[in-house]
Amino acid sequence: MTANGSKFPPRREAVRLKNARKLSTSSQRWLQRQLNDPYVAAAKAQGWRSRAAFKLIELDEKFGLIGKGARVLDLGAAPGGWSQVALARGAARVVGVDLLEILPVAGAAFIQGDFLNEGMEARLTEMLGGKADLVMSDMAPNTSGHVATDHLRIMSLAETALAFACDILAPDGAFVAKLFQGGAEKSMLNTLKLHFRHVRHAKPPASRKESKEMYVVATGFRPG
Repeated sequence: MTANGSKFPPRREAVRLKNARKLSTSSQRWLQRQLNDPYVAAAKAQGWRSRAAFKLIELDEKFGLIGKGARVLDLGAAPGGWSQVALARGAARVVGVDLLEILPVAGAAFIQGDFLNEGMEARLTEMLGGKADLVMSDMAPNTSGHVATDHLRIMSLAETALAFACDILAPDGAFVAKLFQGGAEKSMLNTLKLHFRHVRHAKPPASRKESKEMYVVATGFRPG
């Protein structure tokens, strides 16, 4: 919770850079944005690994993704902020996978590796103690600046995460994944609508206004 009684950050007065001439223009822009981003300050104050934690909090409050006692699989989990949120909001078991090393989070289990590796589905299911109730992916590729290329890259990640989710989700489970503006393409939407009762797109308030990111949220998984 913040000092004003809300878990979401209040607006702050703008902070100006000191010794800005020593930095490149791009570094100046990045640092200026960080210093004046209330979500960055709130994440630090509340102990979240990154500002992205607020995106999951906002999605969960809108769609009720994390049930008490839930088994949650976090794909592309680094630095661990979404796993922190899942535990804080009632998940019983949280397992995260990432190519990068993740510092420990009390109550969560992390694997450094590729979730597509042979035998990973069985390993993750065992670690979760059964099929997942929620598969979440905040994965995003390094952006090239070319809109069409970046869209294709993130769609490929999202579709891969969805295919894996369909193998490891329990009936009535949920799936959430990051996309870029334009939303899920027809082939992915067809798969989502085939396997989930409800499919929606959302851009949580914590997503920066200039960001092209959005999320697909699918609930009511139907195996088969």
